[in-house]
Amino acid sequence: MLKGHVHSIETFGTVDGPGIRFVLFMQGCLLKCQYCHNPDTWGLHEGQEMTVEEVCREIEPYLSYYRGSGGGLTVSGGEPTLQYPFVAELFKEVKKRWNLHTALDSNGYNEPDKIAELLDYTDLVLLDLKHIRDDKHIALTGKSNERTLKMARWLSDHGKKMWIRHVFVPGIHDEEEDLADLGQFIRTLKGVDKFEILPYHQMGVYKWKELGMAYPLEGVPSPTEEEVARAYRLIGEVI
Repeated sequence: MLKGHVHSIETFGTVDGPGIRFVLFMQGCLLKCQYCHNPDTWGLHEGQEMTVEEVCREIEPYLSYYRGSGGGLTVSGGEPTLQYPFVAELFKEVKKRWNLHTALDSNGYNEPDKIAELLDYTDLVLLDLKHIRDDKHIALTGKSNERTLKMARWLSDHGKKMWIRHVFVPGIHDEEEDLADLGQFIRTLKGVDKFEILPYHQMGVYKWKELGMAYPLEGVPSPTEEEVARAYRLIGEVI
C-alpha cells in the first residue's frame, strides 16, 4: 500500500491557494534554503507515514468549508514532488471523491516529465522562485535554479495555472537588476494568475537551534514595507 511521509497537517489554511484549504506538509527537500522556517522537513524518511485513505479521512470533516470558500487541498513541504507517486494518488482520489481543487506548493526542483501524472491532477502550482540569478540561488539554497526555471517554462507551455512566490530577504534580493530580470522572466510566462512577494521572517529560527544547526541569516531583519514596495515596483506588473 502506497504511503507518504507527512510532516504535519493544517486544516484551515488561508494563504496557500484560493479559499480555505487543507494543507498537507510532506517530508523531504533537496534545497537547503538559508531562510527555511521548516528545516525539520528536510529529511525524506522522517515524519508520520500515512496512506491516501488516512489523509482523506482527515480532509472529510471539513469539506463544507473548502467547498463553500472555493478552497481545496494544497500539498506543500518540504518539497512534495519528491513523493510524487503518493501525491498524485492523493490528488486523483480527492478529485474522484469530491472534485476538490488541488494545489501543489513546490520549488520546482524535479523534472516535469517525471511528475507529469501528478501535474495532470494539479489545478494550480504555487511555484517558489527563490532567486533569478543562478549564482545567488546556489549561494542561497545549495542548488542551481535551472530546474525551477525549466518547471516554470513547462507549466507555461502546457497551459497550467500558477502563482509565483518570491521570498524577499534584505541584502539578498534587493539588487535592482535582479528584480528587473525576475519581472522580465515572469512576463514571458503564460498562466501566471498571481505574483506574490513573501517578506522574510525569523519565526523558524528556533527550529534551527532545536536541531543544533547554526542559523545562516542570524541578525538579518525582515524587510520594511518600503523595501517590499520597491521590489514590487522594480519587478513591475507581471499579471
